[in-house]
Amino acid sequence: MKFRSKRYIESKEKLLKSKEYELKEAISVLKTFDKTKFDETVEIVMKLGIDPKRSDQLVRGSFSLPKGIGKELRVIVFASGEKVKLAKKAGAIEVDGDDLIKKIEDGWLDFDVAISTPDMMRKVSKLGRILGPQGKMPSPKSGTVTNDVSNVVKEFREGKIEYRTDSGGNIHTAVGKMSFPDEDLTENIKSFIKHIINNRPPSAKGTFVQKISISSSMSPGIRIVTS
Repeated sequence: MKFRSKRYIESKEKLLKSKEYELKEAISVLKTFDKTKFDETVEIVMKLGIDPKRSDQLVRGSFSLPKGIGKELRVIVFASGEKVKLAKKAGAIEVDGDDLIKKIEDGWLDFDVAISTPDMMRKVSKLGRILGPQGKMPSPKSGTVTNDVSNVVKEFREGKIEYRTDSGGNIHTAVGKMSFPDEDLTENIKSFIKHIINNRPPSAKGTFVQKISISSSMSPGIRIVTS
């Protein structure tokens, strides 16, 4: 704890050790940690009972939070032909093919979500070493490889999130902002948890959702009950 801020330590001391809070109580406690000058992001971490080394047990996808994410995401699209005009009209900040690929190869990563039409993926695939570690690589599983660029761009700009399990079997994603009303955060979190449970891999055995915690950008995690 010696590397933590004084505010973090004070917040940590408010939590009862080893207690799992009901979601509504956890959100109320989380709001008492809000002492920053900016609107912190509320995040959820779910520890899943999967073997992350097995590809058939990885959990990955996208989900539209019912109350949004609290900010407008910056979306780019790899496309050509008429899809370029459709993506730009839907609000993508950059739309192109070879030139956009080159721009990213040169180091530009100032965006949140990358979408590609299927016909562009042969070229886009070489960006995997750059976009993969950033969690920004277009993928059919996350709904970011599509011909329906207009609707998908709008969905992600308005708060659709991507998620995937990490090497430890955890899912970590944003579920709103500290400024959200408690009931909106509750709805977002409950909906996301239900979505993950409904997407349990058939090969996963035992307890699927092992631990859940919520936090803000600058706060300690608060364990919530898993059932």
